[in-house]
Amino acid sequence: MPLKNFKYLITFIGIMLILITGCSDIRNEEQKIEVQKRIGDESNYEDFKEITDNEQVQKVQEIVDDIDWENAKVDRARPADYRFVFQFKNPEIEAKAVLYELWISPNKDKVELAIDAENKHSQLDEKKSEELFAILTGEKLADLK
Repeated sequence: MPLKNFKYLITFIGIMLILITGCSDIRNEEQKIEVQKRIGDESNYEDFKEITDNEQVQKVQEIVDDIDWENAKVDRARPADYRFVFQFKNPEIEAKAVLYELWISPNKDKVELAIDAENKHSQLDEKKSEELFAILTGEKLADLK
C-alpha cells in the first residue's frame, strides 16, 4: 500500500512541475516592445519598430529592471529621441503600460532613460547603453558619431 501512495505522490509532483514550468513562460512569450522615434525637433513621434523576439524583450526587461532609478523631475532641453513601452500580445491580458523615454547623450556613447509619469530617470553605462540601443533600434550607438 505505501508503494502505491508513493507512485501517486511522484506522479502528482511531476504534473505540478510541468504546470509550473509551462505557466512561468506565458508572460514572457506574450510580451512585445513598441518603439517610437521622434521626428523633427518637436514632440512628434512615429511608430519605428515592434520587437517580438522573446530573447530581446527579456534582455530589455532585464536592463530596465536592473536600473538604479533616481527619483527626480528633470526638465529636458529637447524631447526624447525614442520612446518605448512593453505590451502584451494578447489583448485580454491587462497591465499598466509604462512609457520609457530615451535620450542619446551629446557624445553619443550613452543613453538616458526616464519614466516621466513616475518622475524617474537614470543614465546607463556605455555597455548597457549600447546593448539597449542596439535592441531597440537595430543600430549601433557608436555608429551615430
